Order: sequence, then structure tokens, then C-alpha cells
Amino acid sequence: MHQARKQCDRALFVKAPLTLAVTALCSAFVSAQTLEDVVVSASRAQQRSFDAPAAIQSVDRATIENAGPQVNLSESLNRVPGLTILNRQNYAQDLQVSIRGFGARSAFGIRGIRLLVDGIPATTPDGQGQGSSISLASTERIEVLRGPLALMYGNSSGGVIQAFTRDAPEQPEFTAQIYAGSFDMRRTDWQYAGRVGDYGLVADYSTFDTDGYRDNSKTERKQFNGKLSFGPSEKTRVNVVFNQFDMPLAQDPLGLTAAQVVANPAQAGNNAVSRGARKIVLQNQLGSSLVHAIDTDRSVSARLYYGTRDNLQYQTLGATGAWVGLNRTYYGTGLQYNEQTQIAGTAVTWVAGYEFDRSRETRQGGVAALGEKRSTTRNEDNQAENSDFFVQATALMSDKVSVVAGLRYSTVRFTSDDNYLSDGDGSGSTRYQAASPVLGLTYHASDSLNLYANYGKGFESPTLAEVAYSGGGTPAFNTLLNASSSQHYELGAKWAPGPQSRLDFTLFQIDSSDELVVASSNGGNSTFKNAPGTRRTGWELSGSTLLTPHVRATLAASRIDATFSQTFTSGTTRVASGNKIPGIPQSFLFSELLWSGRAMTGSKQGSGRGTQAGLEFTQAGRLYANDTNTASADGYATLNARVSHGWAVGAGSLTAYARIDNLTDERYVGSVIVNQALSQFYEPAPGRNWTLGLRLVLPL
Repeated sequence: MHQARKQCDRALFVKAPLTLAVTALCSAFVSAQTLEDVVVSASRAQQRSFDAPAAIQSVDRATIENAGPQVNLSESLNRVPGLTILNRQNYAQDLQVSIRGFGARSAFGIRGIRLLVDGIPATTPDGQGQGSSISLASTERIEVLRGPLALMYGNSSGGVIQAFTRDAPEQPEFTAQIYAGSFDMRRTDWQYAGRVGDYGLVADYSTFDTDGYRDNSKTERKQFNGKLSFGPSEKTRVNVVFNQFDMPLAQDPLGLTAAQVVANPAQAGNNAVSRGARKIVLQNQLGSSLVHAIDTDRSVSARLYYGTRDNLQYQTLGATGAWVGLNRTYYGTGLQYNEQTQIAGTAVTWVAGYEFDRSRETRQGGVAALGEKRSTTRNEDNQAENSDFFVQATALMSDKVSVVAGLRYSTVRFTSDDNYLSDGDGSGSTRYQAASPVLGLTYHASDSLNLYANYGKGFESPTLAEVAYSGGGTPAFNTLLNASSSQHYELGAKWAPGPQSRLDFTLFQIDSSDELVVASSNGGNSTFKNAPGTRRTGWELSGSTLLTPHVRATLAASRIDATFSQTFTSGTTRVASGNKIPGIPQSFLFSELLWSGRAMTGSKQGSGRGTQAGLEFTQAGRLYANDTNTASADGYATLNARVSHGWAVGAGSLTAYARIDNLTDERYVGSVIVNQALSQFYEPAPGRNWTLGLRLVLPL
């Protein structure tokens, strides 16, 4: 048995395509070791997830469809342990996403986590990303990689979230989706997918509108995602991806004080309405990836992309308000070589590569009144770029032991040229360099049980937005911020007792120095500083099992103790050692009981036709809002219910969806704005709310 396993493992040591997805598995071990929908890997050195020394989870297409209207990552990714993804009910500031506490400081957008879409970075060189850039309606699956192996993605890789657009099917099809829900939510999606000869095309256009749960939270969004696939030769595969994200309006309700939450959680924050707080975004991106097989043991892959992003935000700062405008162009390239070989009889697969990414932006700002520009008091040109080399190898040392090791050397450069000199010259530049090693060991205790341990060292630079303001909120390049460094330790176990059951458990510890923390946040502007030291310890548990052919149970649970390990001073405020790092729920639990009228054997979700009904329970622990831990949001528990039914429509299908979130009408705070200067920390979540949807699929 072990010899057959070794032969299977060697067969899996194939060239990794740019998307880093596992393209084939040995069928003899699939049913015994893992569930069908989680046999993926986000590791550059490709391994099946069951054997990789890493905490890796995957969310499949059926889960994405059944979790909601496919607007927010928070709908479906709440079932990944260690990943905290909070819906702020504020589309002007995007979701609040953290992995093992990395990214929790973000006042807007995503920080400290790498986002990739079809192998193309959705995170800029300085570590900024936008979850809204992922078109969920055309996404086939989403991988989440946590722990030390994520550090092989370079700067700000506290974790990796990677989305993959669906491939075009052999039979062309047209899909239409329509959703409606509470707060006048409307969502439509129109998609064509099919192949003509050697060419495959997926073209998806969606719209989203809502008045929002809170005052001043109306949002309008339009999104297009297209993927063209073809093979110039038998050994070469090319993907060309174009996407556009157009958000002409996203009102900003701001945060509330504790008293305001009690009085009326649906109200907007101070001056949000009168000063027209809102954001306008337009983003376009074109990218291409190529994979060429040199022979059966070697391959080379490459990527190239270019994009633009225009961002205009109206804030409530000052006597009458303020505005900030960003006009950004970004581009990058990458080259990767993969080889499988044998060294002294040991099967080894290794990968080496180079990645270069650059972002240039013109940042302007000034005084606003009644939500319109009145003057310009800031004008500067900023640039961020990274230049990285990496190498990673995986060796099957014996039937029972495999080892993975890697090293990435990163250089990140920031420059800022101040063109508005009336208030002094705020120009500056800085450079961060770091070597990030990783080492992992897997012990294959049996065909159904793997134990692993790994270590990694990473770093995280501040973002351009975080160095945009010096102490006191002065608009000037802040050269005093250092990049944080971190040491990651992880122990884990993966157990698959049967073909329809899987249990993963992980223990971790992360020690950081020069942790980037929020010094103050006010009216949409935040300033940052370095904390001397932090420690994160915790555990993660995920499991899924088929209780009967018609009933599946799913569980994802995590607990983290994230503290400042050294006392420091922020302004005039003393932050004591042992205080909790704000913005990180101390615990999180997601559980689901799913019933299907059709047997789910061999598939987590079962067929799309027939009836399904699910009950979800979510629990989150206390959420601290400031470094001193004097402000916090209580933990909460919510219950959600969903039901769907699919009918055959000729050769196609029609599926109806209904969902009620927060069945018990719990009043709670869903997220916080860390260290908000006016104590407007809290972003309330809605009470009971509903969603209805229809999905039509017609073969052409």
C-alpha cells in the first residue's frame, strides 16, 4: 500500500501551472483521503492538500451559489477557520478581512493578505487589495492558504486568498441570475460560457444596487469579468482575462459611538449625510498567463498584466469636509520554472521564479463642502514596486515523510514626490528588504492520517495609504514607519476516516516585531505607527461529514489570543503588555446542517436539481476596538436558514433560492473601526433580513 502511495505521490509532482491548482489526483487515494471539493493546493510546490504541510481550504462553486447573492466574499468564506471576514455594511470601505489577525488593522480595503485572481495579483506591491475586485458570479472556486507557506508570496502575506474563474464548458450555455432582498437590494448577473474549436470564452456581467441597512449607505455597482482560453500548441495553454469594476456610488455611513448604537444602530455617523461622505471607484485590468510544457518533467509559466484604478472619496474631516482622489496605474510580470526530478533516488519537485510589480498613483486632496470639491491642498505622485526572487522544493524522503523548503527574497520600494509645496515639501522615499524562508515536514502516519509541522519568517511593509499621513494626521510621507517582521510556527493534523469525512486541526504561534498598528483614525483618515512586539497563539478546526446520504454536517471553528507582548506608548496613551490586539474576534464558529432531497454521495452539495435546505449557526467572540481595550463590542450568535429547489427546463435548469439571515433578529456590532479618534468605533450589523433569487441555465 505504501509503495503504491509513493508512486502516486511521485505522479503528483507535476509542473505547477500559474494558477497553482492541482489538476489531477490518483483516484486510488481520493476517496480514502479527502473530500472531492477540497483536493486543491495554493502551494507553489504542488501537492495534494491532504499531504501538504499547510492549512489549506477551498470553497467550491456550489457553496458560493448557495451562500447568498454572490456580492461579498463574507457570504461563503465564513466557513474557513482562521479567516475572519466581516461585512461592515459599508461598501465605501470594503470588507474587513484578516487571517490569524493579519489585516485586522485595516480601516478600508484589505491589508496584510495576498489576493490573486486567475494567477494575477489583486494586491498592489505595497500590500493593498480590494475584495470587491473578485467577480463571484463567474468564480469556480476560492482557495485560502494560511500559515508559513503563504509567506512564499512575499510582502504582506499573512495569508493568501486565490480565486479562479470557471473554465468554458464544451457545451456552450447561457446563465441568468436575479436576486432581491431587504433594504431594496437588487442583483442581476448575465453570463455566457462555451467553447468554439480550441477557444473557450467566459463572459460575465453583473449589477448590484442597495439602499443599505444604515442611513447614507446606498451603493451602485457594475462588474464585468471575461476569460479567453486557448492553446497555440498541444504543450501550451494561454488565458487572457479582462475585468472591470465600476462603482459610481458607495455612500459611507461611518462608525457610531456606543450611545448612538443603543439609540439607533441604523443611523449614519456624525456629519456623514450633511457632508456627503461617499466613494466612487472605476477599475480596469487586463492580464494574461501562459503555461508551456517543455517535456513531461519540465514546464515554464509566465504572467503579464496592466490595470488602472480611479478612486474619489469624500470625507467628513475639517470644518466642512474633505476629499481625496487617487488615479493609479499598475502593472507587473512574472516568470516561473518547474521541474520534477530525482536526487539520489528521492523524488523532488522544485520551482524557481521572479516577480516584478509596480503601482504608480497621483494622490490629490483638499477641502470639500456639501460633498463637493472646493480647493486642492495636496498633490503628489507616489510609486510602489516589488522585485522578488523565490525558490521552493518538495522532496518525498520516504513512504512516510515528505519535506518542503523555500526561500523568497523581496525588495519593496516607495517614493513620493510632493507637487504642492505651500505647506512644505512632504516628499520622501524608503526601501524594505527581507528574506523569507519556510520549512515544512509531513509525516504520513497512514493513508487516512497526516501530521505536519512547519516554520516560516515573513515581513509586512506599510502601504502607501499608511505612509500618506505623518503624526497628527499631517498629509506628508511618513518615513518613520518600519516593516514588521514575524516568526510563524505551526503544527497540524489531517484525518480522513472515510470517503465522505474530513477533519483538520491546527495549532499556531506567531511572534511579530514592529507590528503596524493604527495610531488614530478620524473621518476616513488613519495614521499608523510600529508596536514593539505582538504574539498570536491559537487553534483552528474544520470538519465535514455525511451523516446520512441526504444530510451533511460542516464545522469551522477557531480561537486566537492576539496580544501586545511589550508595553508601548501611542501618542500620550500607554498601551500595556498583555492587551488584546483590536479588530480580531477572540473566537469564531460556523456550523451548517444541510439536507438534500437527492443523495450527496460523492458531492458535498449534491445535484443542483431537487430540494435542499440548510441551517447555519455563527458565533463570534468579543471584538476590541482600541489598543487600550477600553472599548469593545460584545460577542454574538446568529442563526441563518436557506432553501432552494431546482427544476429541469428542457436540457437546462431553473433554481429558486430563499434565505433568511439573523433569524432571531439579534442586535449586534458586526465590525469595528480600530482606534477611531472620536470613539465612533462601531459598525452595526442588520437584524433579520431576507434574500430571494432565481438562476436559469440554458444550453445553447
